[in-house]
Amino acid sequence: MSDHAPINRFVNEKWDREVIPELSTYIKIPNKSPMFDPQWSDRGYMTEAMDLLETWARDQPIPGMQIERINLPGRTPLLLIEIPGKGEDTVLMYGHMDKQPEMLGWNVDLGPWTPVLSQDKLYGRGGADDGYALYASLIAVMALHERGL
Repeated sequence: MSDHAPINRFVNEKWDREVIPELSTYIKIPNKSPMFDPQWSDRGYMTEAMDLLETWARDQPIPGMQIERINLPGRTPLLLIEIPGKGEDTVLMYGHMDKQPEMLGWNVDLGPWTPVLSQDKLYGRGGADDGYALYASLIAVMALHERGL
């Protein structure tokens, strides 16, 4: 059985130091799904969210990582990231950055566009669905690289 403590430590430290602040900024951006915001393109929130995610991704020290941002007319932006591996197999990691509408039912001290960290949980729209996906995917790759895997 292998010792996962170094990987856990790496992931937890990077998550707390970098991702929580990044996700908190992301939560503040009301980049709702085009299904719920027909003027999404004019508002620019999707571009703002993509800028945040892309900048963080480009700052990560992952050997051989190539990042391409794809913007097609009338479509939300896409970030395609390729990272070479040691084998021939392919792993696909997927996430989306559009958010659901505000909805009702938030506690008095919580709201959709106001990040709140309480008891090690980050509240706010998009923090769990699915804003964390890019961060989690790239940190997983970095943790494996750190261990030589």
